[in-house]
Amino acid sequence: MGYREDIRTVFAKDPAARSVLEVITCYPGLHAIWLHRISHFLWGHNLFFLARFTSHVSRFLTGVEIHPGAKIGKRFFIDHGMGVVIGETAEVGDDVLIYMGTVLGGTSLDKVKRHPTIEDNVVIGAGSIILGPITVGRGAKIGAGSVVVRPVPAGATVVGVPGRIAEPQCPAMATDLNYADLPDPMLRVVSRLLDRQNRLEDRLRDLQKALPGLEGERLSAQIEREEEIREALRDVLDPEVGIDIVDLGLIKDITISDDGKVAVNMVLTSQICPMVSHLTEQIRRRVEGLQGVREVEVKVLDEPWNWDQFLQRQKARA
Repeated sequence: MGYREDIRTVFAKDPAARSVLEVITCYPGLHAIWLHRISHFLWGHNLFFLARFTSHVSRFLTGVEIHPGAKIGKRFFIDHGMGVVIGETAEVGDDVLIYMGTVLGGTSLDKVKRHPTIEDNVVIGAGSIILGPITVGRGAKIGAGSVVVRPVPAGATVVGVPGRIAEPQCPAMATDLNYADLPDPMLRVVSRLLDRQNRLEDRLRDLQKALPGLEGERLSAQIEREEEIREALRDVLDPEVGIDIVDLGLIKDITISDDGKVAVNMVLTSQICPMVSHLTEQIRRRVEGLQGVREVEVKVLDEPWNWDQFLQRQKARA
């Protein structure tokens, strides 16, 4: 664990590094690690006051607080550094990368192991908080702003508050976190529920068609009318993706009254769709052009749209 290896680590993990002189003089995360080695040495030789004082000076100079008792592995890098806190019984493995604002905190007032253990090759995003004597497994990734209070398996990706496992195994990639590509476990659950709801609605529609007698005939006629409206709406394209709103699944449901009134409920691919007025007007015109339609109401629902479901429908049709 020499100074040269520390400098090489900075160049490997921060593309902003330009020169050795810049790294030595302008990287507070690196300074904090060097000062921690001194305080940790003093702590190990029972010079507790000197160790804490050295740690306090490091905190004042770098904005990074690492308790002298914390165990830090090789090639550990703190990017930017400001606001990082690492507790007394924390253990950090080799090749770990953490960003500013990360906290490895404790959850007990007893003098026991009360801080996290971070295994090798872990990446921890900015503003993340990891609490308690839990283990973050080798190669795991913690998304920015996550609050982790449960153990994380090796290779997993954790996001959210409280932290949830979004992917059980990370694909092979570089050590950095591409925040735009991190999955959303809650959105995945909602998407599955919406997909199940749509399947149930399709089954209910089939059962309605199969009903005997006058009621069955009325429902069949209503379903045929609804299909006619959906077919007419295939001419309306969503400006965000250039695909018709029926195939995209934006038409949530259609209600047809006996007096010729039609209500169309739809969702949007984006909650800030810039052409929502254009879309609703296009829908209104298409439906009003059908025979027997007297009045049309278009309502935009505050629900998430399911892109995965659209892809599944496209594969099924192919």
